[in-house]
Amino acid sequence: MNPRGVWAIYAFEMHRTRRTLMQSIAAPVISTALYFVVFGAAIGTRIAQIEGVSYGAFIVPGLVMLTLLTQSISNASFGIYFPRFTGTIYEYLSAPVSSFEIALGFVGAAATKSVILGLTILATAWFFVPLRIAHPLWMLGFLVLTAVTFSLFGFIIGLWADGLEQLQFIPLLIITPLAFLGGTFYSISVLPPAWQTVTLFNPIVYLVSGFRWSFYEIADVHVGVSLAMTSLFLLLCLAVVWWIFRTGYRLKA
Repeated sequence: MNPRGVWAIYAFEMHRTRRTLMQSIAAPVISTALYFVVFGAAIGTRIAQIEGVSYGAFIVPGLVMLTLLTQSISNASFGIYFPRFTGTIYEYLSAPVSSFEIALGFVGAAATKSVILGLTILATAWFFVPLRIAHPLWMLGFLVLTAVTFSLFGFIIGLWADGLEQLQFIPLLIITPLAFLGGTFYSISVLPPAWQTVTLFNPIVYLVSGFRWSFYEIADVHVGVSLAMTSLFLLLCLAVVWWIFRTGYRLKA
C-alpha cells in the first residue's frame, strides 16, 4: 500500500474541484434550489401534506439524492476518463501505485466532493423549507454510503467509456430517469398496486426511501431493506472493479 500515492491522487482531484467551484459546487446547488422554488413554493402550496410532512420538506431528501447520484457518477467517471483522453494516464501508470490505489484516490475524491455537495444542498434547503432530521447519524451514513457506491459506479463507467457519448449515456439515459421515477417527488404509495410492485425493481427507490426515513421516519420500504440494497450495490461495484483488475485490465489512453 502506498498511502502517499493515494493521497497525491486524492489531493490533485480535490484541488481541481477548488479551481472549478462554480461548476462543481455552485451550479448543482443553484439547480437544486430552483427545484425548491418551483416544487416547494409554487407547486407545494397546492399539495396536501404527505404523512404529516409538507410537500416542500418531503422532496428535500429526494432532491439531495438526485443530485448526489448524478454528481458522484459524473465526478468519478470524468476524473478517470479525462487522463485517459489526454494521455496523462501514463503518469499514473508509471508511478509506484497499483490499480487499486489509483481507484481509491479517484473514488475517494469523487465521494468527498459529493458529500460536501449534499451537505451544502441541505444547508441551502433550510432557507426554503422547514427541515428536521430525526436521525442525523443515519442521514450521514446514507449520504456517505451512496456517495461512495455511485462514485465507484462512475469510476467503472469512466474505465468503460471510449468517448464522451458513452461517458454520458448511462447517467443521462438510465440513472436520471430512474431517479425521477424512484420516489424523488412523490411517495410510491400513491401509485396503483401494480405500479408499486414494478417500482420496487428500481434500485433508486431504496436509496431515496432510506434517506427520507432518516429525516421524517417515513419510508416506502423498511430502512433495513434500503440499507441492505445499497450495501449490495456497493459490493457489486467492488466485485466488478476487482474483476476488471484481476483479469489483467489496464488503464489505457
